[in-house]
Formats: sequence, C-alpha cells, structure tokens
Amino acid sequence: MKASDLFIKCLEAEGVDTIFGIPGEENADFMISLLDSSIEFVICRHEQAAAFMADMYGRMTGKPGVCLATLGPGATNLTTGLGQADMDCSPVVGIIGQAGTYRLHKESHQNMDAVSMFKPLTKWATTVMAPDNIPEIVRKAFKVATSEKPGVTVIELPEDIAKGSSDLEPIRGKAEVEKAAVDLFRVAEALKLIAESKFPVALVGLGCVRARARTEVEAFLDKSGIYGAETFMGKGALSIKNDHAFATVGLGARDLALEGFEKADLVITLGYDMVEWHPDRWNVGEPKKIIHIDTQPAEVDKLYNVDVEIIGDIRAALSAMTAGLAADHTARTDSYKETMSGVRQTMKAELAEHNDDDGFPMKPQRILSDLRSVMGADDILISDVGAHKMWVARQYPAYEPATCVISNGFCSMAGSVPGAMAAKRVYPDRNIVALCGDGGFMMNVQDMITAVRYDMPITVLLWVDNQYGLIKWKQEAAFGKYSNIKLVNPDFVKLADAFGWQSIAVGAANELVPALNNAFNEKSKPTLVIVPVDYEENMKLTKRLGEIIAH
Repeated sequence: MKASDLFIKCLEAEGVDTIFGIPGEENADFMISLLDSSIEFVICRHEQAAAFMADMYGRMTGKPGVCLATLGPGATNLTTGLGQADMDCSPVVGIIGQAGTYRLHKESHQNMDAVSMFKPLTKWATTVMAPDNIPEIVRKAFKVATSEKPGVTVIELPEDIAKGSSDLEPIRGKAEVEKAAVDLFRVAEALKLIAESKFPVALVGLGCVRARARTEVEAFLDKSGIYGAETFMGKGALSIKNDHAFATVGLGARDLALEGFEKADLVITLGYDMVEWHPDRWNVGEPKKIIHIDTQPAEVDKLYNVDVEIIGDIRAALSAMTAGLAADHTARTDSYKETMSGVRQTMKAELAEHNDDDGFPMKPQRILSDLRSVMGADDILISDVGAHKMWVARQYPAYEPATCVISNGFCSMAGSVPGAMAAKRVYPDRNIVALCGDGGFMMNVQDMITAVRYDMPITVLLWVDNQYGLIKWKQEAAFGKYSNIKLVNPDFVKLADAFGWQSIAVGAANELVPALNNAFNEKSKPTLVIVPVDYEENMKLTKRLGEIIAH
C-alpha cells in the first residue's frame, strides 16, 4: 500500500480519533490518505494552537493528542505548544512534513533540521527514512509518549517517503505501559519514618492528577492524620473539602502554608516534579527527611536529597502505605493538629475575605469566588499564564483531578483558549472555561473561528487590565517601578461578534454570575465574558505575604 496510507492505518491502530493541525505541501500525501480514514482532522489557524489542543487532549484522556504541521515554519510554530506538553508531562505525538530525502543533505527550499530542533523539547524525535519503518516508528512514538513520565514525541515524514509503498501492516501494541510494582520493603521504610516523625506534611503534585489518585491520597491523609498541600499543577488531586487539605502552594512569595513546611521534620512528596515548586521554596526551617513517591526516581538536587523512594504506580503505593499504617503511625500531637488546622482555617478565611466585594473593576478574589459558585465539581477551568494564574492557583478551589489546569512547567501564555476547545471535544457535556488575560488572549485570537467551525461552545473569561499584569507585578515588587507593560486592545465585543461568538461585557460586580450562567446555557456558540479586573490587589497581596512570618 502507499506509505501515507500505511501511516494513517498505524494511527488508527493506536486509537487516534482526532488530529489537530494545518495542511501543507509537504504533508499533502498524508492529508489525501486521511480522506479514507475515520480520523477527524480539525483545521486550526495556527500550528501553535494545534499543539496546545493536542496537549490538552492528552491531559484529559491520558491518550496521546496528535498534531500535524508541514516543514519549516509549520514545524517551528509547533514548538511552544509541544514544549509545554513535554514539560507538563502530557502525552502528545507531533507529525511534521519534510522535504524529500534526496535534498536533505544540502541547502534547499524550507529545508531545516527539524528533528534536532525538537530534541530538547521531546522524549524522542525521528525521521522516517523508509516506508517499511513506518509501523515501528509510529508504535514507538505512541509507546514513548505514554510511558512514565508521559511527554512528546515527533515523527518527521519526508514527502518522497510518504509517496512510497510498503507491504507491511500496523504493529498493534498494548494500550497502556505497565508501571513498576511497588517495593513493599521501601513502603515499610517509609512507614517507619512516618512513625518517627513529629511534624509530617505531604506535598501533592501533578503525578497524582495523572493517576486520578484523589481517593488514595485522601484515604492516606485521613488515616495517617497528616496534612497535605497541593501544587498549582496538583490541584484537585486533594480536594479542598478534605479536612487535611491546608493550601495550594507554589507562589514565589512566602504564603500562609509555608508555616507547615518550615516546621516539618518529614515531607512526603506524592507525584511531585521539581518544576512545580522547587525545594528551595519549601525545604526551609527545620531539618527534614523526605519520602518520594512517584513513577520515576527523584531528580538530583542538593535540597531534594530523599531518604526513601517508592517508585511505581502511585495509587498502588498509596494504598500500600494506607494499609500498612498502624496506631503508632497515626498518632499526632495536639500541637501538630492545632498548628495545621490553624493554617487551614486561616487560609480558608483569607480566601473568602473579598467574596462579597462589590468594587468595580472587580477584585480577582470576587471573580474567582463567583466563578466557583456556578461551576460544577466536574466542570473544567483552564488557566492561561499571567497574573490571573497566581490568583487561580491560590483562590480557586478544585474538587476533582484535572478540573483546574494550570501550566507551571513550561508556563506558556496563550494555551488556555485552544486548550479549552480540546477539552470541550473530550467532555462536551461539561462547562469548559478558559480564563485568560488580555495579553495571552490576543496571542491566539485567530483560532476563535475554530471553536465556531467545530461547534465548541466554550466560555472564555477574559480579565482586562490593558497591560501585562504579571510582568508589572514582578517588576513593581522587585524594583518599585515598571517598564513597557501597557497594552492597546481592540473592542472585544466587536471582535467576538466578528468571529461569530456571543459576547457579554460585565459592567458591575453583580453582573458576573448572570453572565456566566448565560454563557453556560448558550449551546450553539462560544461566549466571551469580558471583565475589567482590579490588579491593585496584586501588590496588596505581595505586601500581605511579606508580612507573614513564622510563629
């Protein structure tokens, strides 16, 4: 059969149902082969948006999202979205076209070494050099992308190879890569450290979200009496409703929750990566022992010198830990319980402080309180990167894994709107909200039309402050002044209308909840909810955090 037909059959064998991308000359054979496939091709208006969509598809399903671009500028446009997916451990397979192999050795039109460019951003990238290699390469790309820790692979398909022929068939591999069995000897070592500790805390990370391990995390904390904090990327793996959840952590500044970490003599990290919150932020105060529970060994760092590593399936490890807990593991002193419950209660009170504030422009705290009040437990909030990300992380409680998505690894702007589109395709019956600032929103504004074309009635909650708010915040905190952060924005109502979206411009604080409910009830088109935000709260929070000292 034709090589491009074989490539498509290999994708079908991997269970691919959607490809996000843009057609080009050098992937033309691939595109024509798609005409006879059940795979749907979602035409994007920029390759970066296609990569962000594939990233979110991978996060939501655990199966690789697939994106396609042509060679040269098409390939370079994928890099930001693929970089985010890889650093945030989202399984993605990128496919790019390439010039014919007969001209790869010399200077020629749009020819560049794309595979070398992608290697720092991926787990594996390669070129198909013969049609008969396609089944092995596609199978390996999907296997590597989904093996722990998940990430990105890229396949480059030169146009002359796509036109070739092969008599081979797809290699049908196992759908999931087996995780290593848990070492019960290491579990016993960890339980011994817990029994000996006076002030243990748990740090819940992204791995627990990928594993959908909320039940196991909370069972372990409830039985052990240990309090836990979740990272930005771990939100929802420990519901804020649980009595042993005391905060979301990860701000660069000192926050209330750091008191627990300063006093800790034992930190138990659960599915934690150092990109989430570096140990130089939490390995402070009292000397600490560290238990590392994850699918992969701990990264080497002078402040992350672990005492016990339990490597394998996170849910199985937590279940084994919970089953092995004895009475002497679970006795917690009154001092410990008073301190940690006090941190929890103080944090809850502070988070509710501005819930009824009628000021306008709206305070970030009030916006997020109103949003949480109308979002169901399974509805999904996808935060872009900017000042609002800090507020979402600190102020928006999540009750289930993967219902509040914050990129804090690669930390790219502009991913929330295309990400919300992919999430809506996976969960069409849930409310999907992309929360972004005016800076990030304008970076991928062209793909608003993609949401209309493919009937994805998402809600975009747009915070408008006419500046790069996070950069101003950082500059002002560091230097007492700021430089070149002002933005000039379009008329967002007219912009939404031009793209066929519904738009709602919020003019008072009490208008936000009705606007969100209106958006959620609109099933025929996406909605842009435009909210002026009072970012004077940024420096007020910085001052507040600066006043927090250890007891």
